[in-house]
Amino acid sequence: MRTYELFINGEFIPNGDREMLQVLNPATEEVISEVPKATAADVEAAIDAAAAAQKEWAKTPPIVRAGYVRELAQLVADNRELFARTNSEEMGKPLAQSMDEAGWLTEYLNYFAEMARHIKGQIIPSDRPNENIFMYKMPLGVVAGIMPWNFPLFLIGRKVAPVLMAGCTVVLKPSSDSPNGCYEFAKLVQKSSLPKGVINVISGSGAVVGDALSSSPKVAMVSMTGSTEAGKKIMKKAADNITKV
Repeated sequence: MRTYELFINGEFIPNGDREMLQVLNPATEEVISEVPKATAADVEAAIDAAAAAQKEWAKTPPIVRAGYVRELAQLVADNRELFARTNSEEMGKPLAQSMDEAGWLTEYLNYFAEMARHIKGQIIPSDRPNENIFMYKMPLGVVAGIMPWNFPLFLIGRKVAPVLMAGCTVVLKPSSDSPNGCYEFAKLVQKSSLPKGVINVISGSGAVVGDALSSSPKVAMVSMTGSTEAGKKIMKKAADNITKV
């Protein structure tokens, strides 16, 4: 049985006395892994790491960001079978479909890396003489990515790739039913040359982790794929800070 650790600021954090969640193989009902239940303090540490890293990441030219994203894509491609088997084991998808999904993750990363040359602003004619209005697209800041159980690899790409290319950093929360693939991805992030804190992975209940991410004034946007009911709760939590959802 595998045991995973929270991934914060480029490092895996020892579990210590944290409460653990058991992950089951849905076909056999065997316990295949344990992942930590992050506390509110853990969530805060992950957000702070992302916020600190975002300042320099935003200054990084898009074409350089693209290089990091392509590096991640290649690492995922090199480990496609590992991701596929992990996916099938933790959420029951046939292996052939899991191989496809692992391939989608690579493709999504590479697709958004191509956006480096397409992040453009505008020059807007002014009503006043001798004046031009310049509109720039600026990074928002820290983005929280809350993921569902049923496409745990594909949604990594959806949550991570556009965020990184826009100059933002991310805190990922995988589903408690299928978090293993996300933690395997975190291992590749640590192995890569990506700056620390740009991608963070934490696990736990929606009531603790999801609420803390959605209600944090340091989170600029919450990207959630899941049920309407969960979406309503996130929108309510995000409303106090007028956080984008």
